[in-house]
Amino acid sequence: MKNLFFSALGVVLLSIVASSAPDQGPGEGRPRTGDRLFNLETFGGNGRTCRTCHGEQTGTVSAKDAKDRFKNDPTDPLFIHDGSDDGLGHGTKRILKDATILMTIPLAANVTLAADPDARSVVVRRGIASTLNTPALDPVLMLDGRQPTLESQAMGAIIDHAQSHAFSAADLRKIAEFELTDGFFSSPALRNFARGGPSPGLPEGSTESERRGRRFFEDVPPDPTDRFRPGLCAFCHSGLLLNQANEFATFFIGQPVPTGARFMNVAVSDFNAAKNPRIEFIFNEGTLDEKSVTSPDPGRALTTGDFDDVNVFKTSPLRGIRLTAPYFHDNSAKTLEDVAAHYARFFTFSTNGLVNLTSQDQRDMVAFMKLLD
Repeated sequence: MKNLFFSALGVVLLSIVASSAPDQGPGEGRPRTGDRLFNLETFGGNGRTCRTCHGEQTGTVSAKDAKDRFKNDPTDPLFIHDGSDDGLGHGTKRILKDATILMTIPLAANVTLAADPDARSVVVRRGIASTLNTPALDPVLMLDGRQPTLESQAMGAIIDHAQSHAFSAADLRKIAEFELTDGFFSSPALRNFARGGPSPGLPEGSTESERRGRRFFEDVPPDPTDRFRPGLCAFCHSGLLLNQANEFATFFIGQPVPTGARFMNVAVSDFNAAKNPRIEFIFNEGTLDEKSVTSPDPGRALTTGDFDDVNVFKTSPLRGIRLTAPYFHDNSAKTLEDVAAHYARFFTFSTNGLVNLTSQDQRDMVAFMKLLD
């Protein structure tokens, strides 16, 4: 596996173009407030609203959510377009099982598909990133970081998922402003921090398992005398939301990782537990630097064109994580227990057996993560 361990890179700035649709909502005299735009506005598209894919309690959609909604209403807009099996409105097997949607990702200029060299985009299966604590406390948007602003993210969602161009720059601004309001936080402590209050620290834990689990998330240097357990998770899950590399990451990973780095490869695409179709991608075709990779989703590399970014994705925030299942960019981990099991496999493989997480270690990690509101 190429580039299996970790890779880090900053955010790429993209351009934004807004439609000039009139700044008024459907229905005479009904103002387009941010609340209404997010929760109710379809923009004359396929019936979807922002809330269709970003639930109020979790900021996302789980497989259970999808199954409950399908049982209640098989015509729910969630199941049309890129929510369907073929992207044309036929079949719901994938979204009911994995809660993934079909994402059309533009290819960087130097990236091509081996099976279709003329294609300038690729369709991959991705979960819906939660809006809890994002964007108010996390400015890095999208699983691959490709959108530079809330306005551009909202525009992309309306065009790509709601299939509409009937919006204005003012609409995008109001949606962005609404996403910073009180309903988008996983806890009062984080909401208070965003309003100028103190930064919440790590919970202490009240059980032995929770306290043992806390050790994995403390900002401490690598400790080979204790099987590298202290601080193991914090190397990549540090900071307020536990979603960025800490100062000790370089010493453990063995290559330069800037403090605060937000993008890593933790082998989710490499292992492909979701069993998504693999696609061959070619980088710099016809040059001395030509390289290829076969992956279900190369992540950030599709946007940056940098082969070192293959299978690299945004490090997920851990605050409120008990609310936001399923996990990873492909929703392959349905529970936190699945997350811990993935990392047990990952560390064993990537360190050649130097780091082994026992079943008890995994239970302790999960116990602590459930405290992270």
